[in-house]
Amino acid sequence: MAISKDKKQTLVADLTELLSNSKMTVFAKYQGLTVAELQDLRKTARENGVKIKVVKNRLVKVAMGEIAVYKDTDTTDLTGQLLYAVSDSDEVAPAKVLADFAKSHDALQISGAFADSGANLSVDEVKALAALPSKNELVAQVVAQLLSPVTDSISGLSGGLSGIVSGLEAHAQ
Repeated sequence: MAISKDKKQTLVADLTELLSNSKMTVFAKYQGLTVAELQDLRKTARENGVKIKVVKNRLVKVAMGEIAVYKDTDTTDLTGQLLYAVSDSDEVAPAKVLADFAKSHDALQISGAFADSGANLSVDEVKALAALPSKNELVAQVVAQLLSPVTDSISGLSGGLSGIVSGLEAHAQ
């Protein structure tokens, strides 16, 4: 069924806004996934602040052409049935969501990504991003590293104080 010209213009306008606000857009082949599996992917993505869009590649190319950052981006990889995972808050979230889902669903195959700088990322680069810890995990690791000397000092002092008190009690008797 053909889409009317007005509907296409609305879709392109929505895609233009979505892509211009996105930090990362990952695209993947989804042929072979059932509707239930796609709904499960959308639910997981929503929980992680990622939007999943299934739209014609031609409309995505037109929307990218309207955004200054993406005007010169190579779009030759946008072929076949693709879904687009987009996040406006986290650069790594779309890659993580699709990579985690692809582990249990062989039909989903990551094809590449577009960074907010307009760079075209390969499949290997997307998988490397997906392997990184999340932003919250990285912050927690940095805080733990910063607090480790303080924690070590406190435990050393508390152990030393109890030893001194025990020694004083033993000497007093």
